[in-house]
Amino acid sequence: MRAIHLLLIAVTCLCAATLSLAASEPSKPITVRVASYNVEFGKSATPEQIGEIFKPYKLDIIGFDEAPDGDWTNRVGKVLGMQYSFVGKVSSANHKNKYKTILSRTRLEDPEEHVLTGRGWNPASAVRAVTKIKGVTVAFYSLHICKSGAKDGHAYSLATKVLPKESIERVIIVGDYNNHIGDAAMKTIEAAGYRPTWNDLKIDLSREFTYNAQDTNNRLGVIDHILYNRPSGAYAKEGGIIELEKPLSDHKPVWAEIVFPRKITK
Repeated sequence: MRAIHLLLIAVTCLCAATLSLAASEPSKPITVRVASYNVEFGKSATPEQIGEIFKPYKLDIIGFDEAPDGDWTNRVGKVLGMQYSFVGKVSSANHKNKYKTILSRTRLEDPEEHVLTGRGWNPASAVRAVTKIKGVTVAFYSLHICKSGAKDGHAYSLATKVLPKESIERVIIVGDYNNHIGDAAMKTIEAAGYRPTWNDLKIDLSREFTYNAQDTNNRLGVIDHILYNRPSGAYAKEGGIIELEKPLSDHKPVWAEIVFPRKITK
């Protein structure tokens, strides 16, 4: 009889703990691990080699720039166990194999591509898709744009024509911006409500570069960035520039772990 009594107590405690955990889960923030890589049309590495460098980061979603079309992105996904992808139709500056693509661990919905206009080389674009990570919906963009000023380039087109129409509450934008943080073009995007992960990570970008990884005499500083929308209440917990012993592109890949609250305070 005493054994039955103790068993009932144990079951009651277990049920109470389970209910408590379930009650706290909706308030627990989620983390999204993302990366961005301009792979220079895959001329220096196979997609399988690209996949291998990302294995240690356990990523949820990746944006590629200057990527070949066809099954290139899917082949990276096979290495990483990421089965969902979207490949854009606009090749940067109409060059061969300079597409923007998205690779995701979770299903992608509503994929689309936005053509961006402005001075410099054209066309430019950003691909977008929506996915649900740990029960939370996130809009993800991967872009490749030209260097510009505050109101004359692709950054202005993105900030004033595309992003104001975004309806998803949590947004991440990654890619090759061809502008430095602090440039007028980047300030235009930040003024639209977006924050670079570099700001949270306290990395001194003046000492770093993401281009040119294969020709350090021609380095142009950090021009590859990951941004999230400030109204979401997110922040970057980890991240940085991925340094490779042997560069696989003229750009270095960048990554970040972004924390989003489950409930957004208006």
